[in-house]
Amino acid sequence: MSNFHYRVKSKSMLSKVFSAAILGLDAETIEVEVNVSYGLRHFEIVGLPDKAVEEARERVGVSVESAGFKSPHHQPQKVLVNLAPADLKKEGSLYDLPIALAYLKASGQIKFDPENKIFIGELALDGKLRPVRGVLSFALSARTRGFSEIILPKANAPEAAFISLKVFSESRKSLKVIGCQTLKETINYLEGKVSIPPFKLNLEKFLEKKPEYSVELGWIKGQEYAKRALEVVAAGGHNLLMEGPPGAGKTLLAQALPSVLPALSFEEMLEITKIYSVAGLLLTEKPLINIRPFRSPHHTSSEVALIGGSNPPRPGEITLAHRGVLFLDEFPEFHRDVLESLRQPLEDGKITILRARQQLTLPARFILVAATNPCPCGYFKEPAKKCSCQPSQIAKYRRKLSGPLMDRIDLFINVPQLKYEKLVAPDEESLSLKIRKKVGEAHQIQKERFSNEKILTNSEMIIPQIKKYCQINSASQNLLRKYVDSGKLSARGYHRILKVARTIADLENSEKILFNHLSEALIYRTREEE
Repeated sequence: MSNFHYRVKSKSMLSKVFSAAILGLDAETIEVEVNVSYGLRHFEIVGLPDKAVEEARERVGVSVESAGFKSPHHQPQKVLVNLAPADLKKEGSLYDLPIALAYLKASGQIKFDPENKIFIGELALDGKLRPVRGVLSFALSARTRGFSEIILPKANAPEAAFISLKVFSESRKSLKVIGCQTLKETINYLEGKVSIPPFKLNLEKFLEKKPEYSVELGWIKGQEYAKRALEVVAAGGHNLLMEGPPGAGKTLLAQALPSVLPALSFEEMLEITKIYSVAGLLLTEKPLINIRPFRSPHHTSSEVALIGGSNPPRPGEITLAHRGVLFLDEFPEFHRDVLESLRQPLEDGKITILRARQQLTLPARFILVAATNPCPCGYFKEPAKKCSCQPSQIAKYRRKLSGPLMDRIDLFINVPQLKYEKLVAPDEESLSLKIRKKVGEAHQIQKERFSNEKILTNSEMIIPQIKKYCQINSASQNLLRKYVDSGKLSARGYHRILKVARTIADLENSEKILFNHLSEALIYRTREEE
């Protein structure tokens, strides 16, 4: 019998390495414990593993052999893998690498010090390391918990290396990011046979390219009223509903909104990148998102797809649109319960998902842009084309949008059909750039105003902040009194009018909200009824 068999037979051997699990958008440290003892061949993984984790025993066995070591599949061994804490659901293929290393250490085939190291990575059958999702969350968690190294697939190294930048607190211990290509290379590094320098990130490489927008506002002919509304929406982060006949340009206007939004701060880039990394939507060749998200789910989307959930919980469209735009075309065609589920996120800027064993709060601070036709056929009150809908059909169509939901929208605009002269007019060059500059100046005013308030835009103000920053003169008060007393404005609508008026004043660099600012905000608030 070989020395290897003798050691296993004489006593069971235990090893432990560290990995992590995604919980919402954050990561929890996982202890990967492996016990190897002599007996009938058996390999079991415990600790609430999902199917992908259970299948790791097959991938690990073949990849270990491919790396030149003895596989547990061909040894008289009982291998028990425990993923602790045992009551936390484990999912995905990221445990392949830590399980393989813990097994090789427990079986006496390799020696290394696992202290202060965290391992993640999927193994291919030939021993190569494949990238996994959620790496930025893993790196942030490892740094916070005092680990000195994170060892992971080389393809994930650029994403993890963002936590080594100077923008992070210098008081915390630095984290080395070690990117490896194969299991064999990882083992050689751990045993000191090869030297792998920590991955260093050149941030300028990812920020030097200016964002490219799919639609520029200057491409859209006419619709000056709608363009002004988009300017106000972008400046204050307000919600917008566009109503008009088919083909008037509602979708194009929504798609042009990101082109006038201000550039993301680095903190916002990391926040969005973390969300997309956990969702598995981050491209390997672009590990940092430097453009505001634009999400446009289909009207058949389920409630879980829109707000998040499932088991384990995943980010939905409202979280993927965080700090960006959520565009809901054919707004009344969405299921009623799906639309009603937007009410709390629109108010709070977050969504809380409750499950039997956990409660997760996901960020959802987005600009809602909705588009709707005035009726099912789309031509209600259109002078050039007769509407074919019955009054009952129109009423039913409009009732799909509840009063409480509409009360959470700040601006309502009509997007009419264009005349031929407008369609053939030349493009307005650099319009997006001009408006984006103006919007950026308004955002800077808000940033300075709210420097001690923990909010970024006017739309995020709550009642005490509205009272503090949205003072109006007596003429404006009298105008609002008429709207409130007549029932045209609810209490929520009253506060939203003030926030929009504050944004319009910021666009004009006015310290005070003037009567014309409030009047414009009221015009946007008025929705034409049937």
